[in-house]
Amino acid sequence: MIPRYTRPEMAAIWSPESRFGIWLEIETLAAEAMENLGIIPEGTTAAVREKAAFEVDRIDEIEREVKHDVIAFLTNVAEHVGEPARFLHLGMTSSDVLDTCLNVQMVRAADLLLTGIDRVLAALEKRAFEHKLTPTIGRSHGIHAEPTTFGVKLATFHAEFQRARTRLLIAREEVATCAISGAVGTFANIDPKIEAHVAEKLGLAIEPVSTQVIPRDRHAMYFAVLGVIASSVERLATEVRHLQRTEVLEAEEYFSAGQKGSSAMPHKRNPVLTENLTGLARLVRSAVTPALENVALWHERDISHSSVERGIGPDATVHLDFALHRLAGVVENLVVYPERMLKTLNSMGGLHNSQRILLALVEAGNSREDSYRMVQRNAMKTWGGEGPLLDLLQKDEEVMAKLTKEQLEDLFDLDYHFKQVDTIFERVFGRS
Repeated sequence: MIPRYTRPEMAAIWSPESRFGIWLEIETLAAEAMENLGIIPEGTTAAVREKAAFEVDRIDEIEREVKHDVIAFLTNVAEHVGEPARFLHLGMTSSDVLDTCLNVQMVRAADLLLTGIDRVLAALEKRAFEHKLTPTIGRSHGIHAEPTTFGVKLATFHAEFQRARTRLLIAREEVATCAISGAVGTFANIDPKIEAHVAEKLGLAIEPVSTQVIPRDRHAMYFAVLGVIASSVERLATEVRHLQRTEVLEAEEYFSAGQKGSSAMPHKRNPVLTENLTGLARLVRSAVTPALENVALWHERDISHSSVERGIGPDATVHLDFALHRLAGVVENLVVYPERMLKTLNSMGGLHNSQRILLALVEAGNSREDSYRMVQRNAMKTWGGEGPLLDLLQKDEEVMAKLTKEQLEDLFDLDYHFKQVDTIFERVFGRS
């Protein structure tokens, strides 16, 4: 992660100060549970809480000698606590601290990501209702299809980010577990009641079976969900990028006073924010495969996952957090051009009504095959620039033998395409 794409709130979760602070909390809560069970002397926890402290630089200094991060941490804490420190980490193993801490960090990161999704949802809802009945052309394969509204376009993204929110809540639950089970996870040297106490105080569930490490299928699920959310970010970003193309220009990113688009060409207004979001989405998705490969650890544990998670944990959450808030800003400030949308919609001479004419001819008694042939031969002339579709159809004797002039004109009514917009909005937003 780099400062350019980092929000301080998410960076703080992954800072050394935060990590060691969680380690100290885990060790202290475990000591508290041991004291409650009569395993260690009364007053030990109070002494630890009163004196415990750590210095990141000192931990790093010790680790350079001992080559073990948890031992370095415990040594530094003992320098402050004194004699009662001998009861810290009693019966525990390093993974008890490391894995439980990582899950706490991932839960906190998920909570921040949820606030980002909520901001995106709020922005999409506001702009969707603003443009609920703003006509625009729907495209399939990038080619004009039938009319829709810009509000319906935004509603599709709102529904997608609703699903993203649900998935992230499930992923959060997946990793919200605690393991204080000792070497190879058998509780041979530590009472399971200690794990239960730590889990409760940290707001985590007990890991049913930890083999000294918390199973990594949980983490794989978490990062896979982040990858899917990143793809949703990219889909919306890609839509904006296409709409901002000069030939289209139906919507564009807000361009502030004094902003520059190109070092060479003063006229340029580029979709730099959404292009950036496309790149950030790639970075988030790059965490998915390593997370999946972390699942297959050797026997009860190895540490091949550790180096991976030190990278993808901060990077994926930091980048997605930044992307969500950037995306929300894009939607909040998006400049929309309804007149240009309508002009583009009408630019193909009414071809977007071809299906409606096809259906009317079928209802008038023609076979579907004959109806298709009749509409297509006129549509291809319109495509070739020979005139508007309505004019050509009115000159087609075979068509006019089935439909009146008034019936044909009615088939070109734009509002026909929007009669179910309220239904769509009720499904997405619960109101129309």
